[in-house]
Parts: sequence; C-alpha cells; structure tokens
Amino acid sequence: MNDRCSFQLPEWVSPFLDDWVEPLDTARKRMELAVALSAENIRQQTGGPFAALVVDEDKKELVSVGLNLVTSAGLSIAHAEMVALSLAQVRKDDWNLANAGSMQLVSSCEPCAMCFGAVPWSGVKSVVCGAGKADAEAAGFDEGDKPNDWVRSLQRRGIVVQTAVLQQKAAQVLSDYKASGATIYNAGLAKN
Repeated sequence: MNDRCSFQLPEWVSPFLDDWVEPLDTARKRMELAVALSAENIRQQTGGPFAALVVDEDKKELVSVGLNLVTSAGLSIAHAEMVALSLAQVRKDDWNLANAGSMQLVSSCEPCAMCFGAVPWSGVKSVVCGAGKADAEAAGFDEGDKPNDWVRSLQRRGIVVQTAVLQQKAAQVLSDYKASGATIYNAGLAKN
C-alpha cells in the first residue's frame, strides 16, 4: 500500500518565472501572470487550463504558484488553487498563511466548490479571480455546488474578493483548452 501522495510543478515553471519581468504590484499584473501560466500549462501539456498564485501583498512578492495538475499528478484535489496554497504553506512553514502576513490568492478562474472551501482555512486575506464559473462550465468543467453568494460569504470572514480581473483573457484560455480536445477531467462526474 502506498501511504504518500504528492505533486510537483513541471520543470518549465522555474525558467518561465525567471523570465517574468513584470512587477506584481497590482491585481491586474498578478492576473497577467496567472493567465500566462494557465496558457503555458496547456501549451506544455502538463495539466488543465487553470493557474493560481499566492502573493505577499505587503512585499508585492510571489510566494508560490499553482497549476492544475489533476491529470498529470492523478489527483482530483490538484487544482491550481490547492497547489498554490499548499506550496505557500510549505514555503512559509505554517498551515495558516495569516501568520505569514497579508497573503493574496490570485486565480485564473473563480474557485470551484472544493477550492472555495479551502480559502478561509488557508489564512489568505484576499482573493482575486479572472474567469467566472460560467466560463469554466462553458468549457465543460463541473465547478460543483457552492453558494451563489460565495463572495459575500468570504467577505463576512474578512477576506476581500475581487472578481472578473482580465476575465475575457482568462476565459479565452478555457475556451482554447476545450477546442484543443484535451481532457475535461470532471465532466459529468457529479451527475453519476
């Protein structure tokens, strides 16, 4: 019996980040990076069309990145947000990112039901999203059941939420993924 599971970012990520010269001082610039990573993940055929970042808002520094690794890692929980949050927690050596300062989760798409549930427990202070649930579902992804007022739900917990940042650009990556014929890994699973 194997009693371990793990995921690892693809080898192309470090050089890609080394070549990224744009500062991460605004939500828009952070989303540019998230969208670029999601598109590159498709191009490299290393996972799904989603990417996320954890950024230290005070220092304007990248803490971690996450890519959708569901198919490449063989783990249904390896969504971009889950990967980014997990790697940030490992890097900060704390399961509660609130202890590391003002951390922001930036995701190329609004969180699915699973990732939404992880946000308040991660300790991030804010969330920035690109594409919306409808964009992901139009590409064939099942985003699961989450409250319609999910933004207010997070805001009631003190988490600032900004949606639709570069939405069209982020949605185009999802559309391109669908058009490529790549695996829509959870299509129809919830209906069974």
